[in-house]
Amino acid sequence: MSMNFDTDTIGAAPAGWTGGATGKGTPRWTVEAESPAPDARKVLRQSGAADFPWCVRCDASTSDGFVEVRFKPLSGRRDQAGGVVWRWKDGDNYYVARANAMENNVSLYYTVGGSRKTLRYVDAPVTANQWHTIQVAFKGSTIKVALDGHEYIALEDEHIQGAGAVGVWTKADSVTDFDGFASGNER
Repeated sequence: MSMNFDTDTIGAAPAGWTGGATGKGTPRWTVEAESPAPDARKVLRQSGAADFPWCVRCDASTSDGFVEVRFKPLSGRRDQAGGVVWRWKDGDNYYVARANAMENNVSLYYTVGGSRKTLRYVDAPVTANQWHTIQVAFKGSTIKVALDGHEYIALEDEHIQGAGAVGVWTKADSVTDFDGFASGNER
């Protein structure tokens, strides 16, 4: 499945997506006009503030495959991040890979029972107000995370098993645009 948000209504959540947050706060997931967006003229924007905002496609469940998105960290005093989730069971149980413009790194986490645990941090160039692509390939316990076509993380982990939804993710007060979302079975 590959998609952008061009057929969705500006100011509303995109059709087929569910937004929320792990922890406290009020995320705000809306389709907004962006000029220029990489795929067309609309993007998905998170502009609220919460511990860990997420927005998922619950109809796109997979256990082995890939998920990727283009993201642009626009602003945030506490954080400027964008990422993807997979094997998402609910708002408290999923994997997340993210890139952070304030820290210049890529990170991989798992969240169980609402508690986020770090698997790995790796330094990587992440520029604010610039489009980047984050991609995760996952099969069984193998997870590979790439940013802008360069693989930064490859490891084995078995904390979250089986099929789950896929989607996008931010942190804290990150205002982040997303576009060019894709997911599916192995490539």
